[in-house]
Amino acid sequence: MLNIAVFASGRGSNFESLYRTILKENISARIVVVISNNSQSGALSLARSFSIPALHISRRQFESDEAFNGKILETLRAYNVTLIVLAGYMKKVSAAIIREFRNRIINIHPALLPKFGGEGMYGIHVHKAVIQAKEKFSGATVHVVDEVYDHGKVLLQDILAVDDDETPESLAAKVLNIEHRILPEAVKLIADGKL
Repeated sequence: MLNIAVFASGRGSNFESLYRTILKENISARIVVVISNNSQSGALSLARSFSIPALHISRRQFESDEAFNGKILETLRAYNVTLIVLAGYMKKVSAAIIREFRNRIINIHPALLPKFGGEGMYGIHVHKAVIQAKEKFSGATVHVVDEVYDHGKVLLQDILAVDDDETPESLAAKVLNIEHRILPEAVKLIADGKL
């Protein structure tokens, strides 16, 4: 059984999709804690509505990076976390956490990595960049998190055509549908020992 910590900064739609898919498909995993750097995150509200511990832990609350990372690691150990899922988490995960959870942190990214990844490539910025580059295709990627933004091993990708009249908003909505499908799929494959 995977004990999952979800890190999320926004409204929590990927977290909700993962939570509902785990229940519906009887995946051998459970979300044991949700952590957000944003006290107003929809993910925290959703977690509370599902009776999942929901914690606001932000770097601003601590005197140092070490104290902040220590609190995150202490929390992950307290909940016996075996997999961290970044689901719209808008902060870089520190090397200290990556070292302790090497190859046990995954992220969902709204583009076909290695294209359109890296610092500043998140949310609507990704979709604007895809359209400005006149790409014919986009999609979403689940990858392992390492010390470099959007760099770790790709686990799953799915692709869609970019329409000629596409807007960043319309593309974001289409890509989000893919994210909601492939993030739970990746977790299922990990839980089944296939990834």
